[in-house]
Amino acid sequence: MNFNSVQRLFLVLSVIAYALITAMNAAAINLQPHLETRHGVRQMVVDGNPFLILGGELNNSSSSSREYMKPIWPELARKNLNTVLAAVTWELTEPTEGKFDFSVVDGLIQDARAHNMHLVLLWFGSWKNGESSYVPYWVKTNPKRFPLIKNGSGQTLNVLSTFGTATRDADARAFGALMRHIREVDGQQHTVLMMQVENEVGVLGDTRDRSAVANKAFSGPVPPKLMKYLVKHKDTLAPELLAVWKANGFKTSGTWTEVFGEGKPDSIVLSYNLTDEQRKTEWRKLHWPVDEIFMAWHYARYVEKVIEAGKREYNIPMYVNAWLQQPSLPWPGTYPSGGPVPQVADIWRAGAPSMDFMSPDLYISEFDETCTRFTRNGNTLFIPEANTGPGSAINALTAILNHNAIGFSPFGIDGWFGFRSGNVSAPDPLAQTYAVLDYLAPLILDNQGRGSIAWLPPTPNTGSAAQEVSLGNYTIHISPANNGFRRFLGNRASTALHPTDSEGFPGYLIICTGPDEYVVAGGNMNLSFTANAAGAKTVRLGSIDESLLVDGHWVPGRRLNGDQTGNDSHMPFMWNFGIYRIHLYQRD
Repeated sequence: MNFNSVQRLFLVLSVIAYALITAMNAAAINLQPHLETRHGVRQMVVDGNPFLILGGELNNSSSSSREYMKPIWPELARKNLNTVLAAVTWELTEPTEGKFDFSVVDGLIQDARAHNMHLVLLWFGSWKNGESSYVPYWVKTNPKRFPLIKNGSGQTLNVLSTFGTATRDADARAFGALMRHIREVDGQQHTVLMMQVENEVGVLGDTRDRSAVANKAFSGPVPPKLMKYLVKHKDTLAPELLAVWKANGFKTSGTWTEVFGEGKPDSIVLSYNLTDEQRKTEWRKLHWPVDEIFMAWHYARYVEKVIEAGKREYNIPMYVNAWLQQPSLPWPGTYPSGGPVPQVADIWRAGAPSMDFMSPDLYISEFDETCTRFTRNGNTLFIPEANTGPGSAINALTAILNHNAIGFSPFGIDGWFGFRSGNVSAPDPLAQTYAVLDYLAPLILDNQGRGSIAWLPPTPNTGSAAQEVSLGNYTIHISPANNGFRRFLGNRASTALHPTDSEGFPGYLIICTGPDEYVVAGGNMNLSFTANAAGAKTVRLGSIDESLLVDGHWVPGRRLNGDQTGNDSHMPFMWNFGIYRIHLYQRD
């Protein structure tokens, strides 16, 4: 073989090796946690498969002690969580500048794996709940290098300024180091699914930063990058933002007040004097000031640098969360001004393009409406915080089934459990709901976005009219079972193996899995079907198979027939909770 032949062979082998390495890297990236659009819906994908996050967020300081968490992990597993949201703080990650300690995150990863769970880690960096109490001591004690916000009275707030370049760069370096470490210890096993970057950012106590450097920026022009984004996306902007821009003539350049107006500070009086009716309708309409738009841009630009630093090391989904505007606190500054709330979502998209999505910390009663606002313009819905307790089950179903959320997570999940006081047997609707969602997750994820899922909320046990929903080729009719007949049967209506509806899953979940096939989850129900097509024949039940939750595990139940199916016409008294796979047919 001559020299030229050797060169050619070496070149060919090099090309093949490069192609193999590229393919392996692409496969590794595809397996790591990421978001995909499937049948029109954004979904979480882990190890190549869609994944539904059934989570719970720990209290803020719980994750700082591995010893403290030891008795909590088994309870989290018994409550059917598959993901835990836990804080990782800047102060413990970088106690001395430039020297990192990853023992907290290592302990969380190891213990989550031991209990067959995933993690969403919350980076408490420069801000948490609008303030800056989780930053390292060396940051707290050097306000000259790491400046704080000043309010209109000249008072220094305990809030790091977005105009602190040194702060931003230090936060980004620490977050980048954290993500590099997570990739090194978890890049193959994928215990960590996502990162929340900062927590509920925004100015509390004033509508914006009024330090000298902030005032100078506020009196200057709106950045061309933001104006270019608004012009390009004018047709899809949030209606609240569009209205403010329109009211000022759709200017494409100028100072912040020239483009977005002066605002109406006197409206703050309304926030403390709303009637009950006004709280329901008027609080969303309060004219919100230019200050919130200004701060949203600067928070977004700051957080973008932190996200960029993290994604360079390990590119998994990264989101930001919002402390929401609410009826009793409708004015920026009474909630964190500049955070990623719906009216400034477009400002955040323009300023932080590396951010994957924005999430609501959803404690207000306008749950359904808020989910709708957070899914505008294709924003992925994930609820990282919500009220814990009996109502959380209904909220989880609303978010996941009605709004195609990738997951749900009530806050303070370790504080809600009764195990610290010995009350471990109390009914837990969220645990029961998570058990159903976990079992049916493949079906739910395969049907999100297809219009083939319905969830009907619970109804009283007696005297309620049937609920109806059209799904696929049939209309489903569900009403509560006859509890009087159940009492008459006594022990023959046994609930020894599975709980009644009052202890568990709220309402009824229905999935159309084929032209004549349905899966129904629920208990205490009468169930029947009618065909939607004109001139359709009589609907008959071809087969019904139940699955039962026994000792925390789903097991095959009975093939139902005869009395349980009204002789193939309907399901007349399904009291016990279960999941039912139903095949229908039609005949004269």
